[in-house]
Amino acid sequence: MKTETIAPFFFDFESDFVESLRCIPMIVRYKLDSCGIKLKLPEWVKISVEEKTQLAFLPCYLDCEIERYGQFVKELVWKYASQEASLLSDINDSWNEIHEIPQEVKRTAAEWNCKIPTLKQWIDLDTLQRFALVKLSRSGHEGKNFPRAMREFGLM
Repeated sequence: MKTETIAPFFFDFESDFVESLRCIPMIVRYKLDSCGIKLKLPEWVKISVEEKTQLAFLPCYLDCEIERYGQFVKELVWKYASQEASLLSDINDSWNEIHEIPQEVKRTAAEWNCKIPTLKQWIDLDTLQRFALVKLSRSGHEGKNFPRAMREFGLM
């Protein structure tokens, strides 16, 4: 199984919002899923740009880092929204599955008339790229970015 460190960076398909950080970038979404917290957009928009940048760059890979990251997010939600942070009820981490391409990715590729990635292509993607494709395949996310991500990842 591939292991790699996920560097804090933003994808090109996120370029229309990362400068202002008005939306939650994939690197932050990945880290939030890692610590089991659901950060809502109304909470995100209240957080300062400096703190949003911290969320993108703080490490969140080792157990101790995940715990610190989660605590920091909870403190930010309390600071800006005066409520407890919501926890994810179920983390479906199909991006970590490298033995088959998740059905949601296949379905979304077909919906956008994109070629479904081969298993080798899927395996060759890094964790954050697979995460992005899975997230973009789910309802409630910027689905229009799915084809852009596929192109950026060399799948089209």
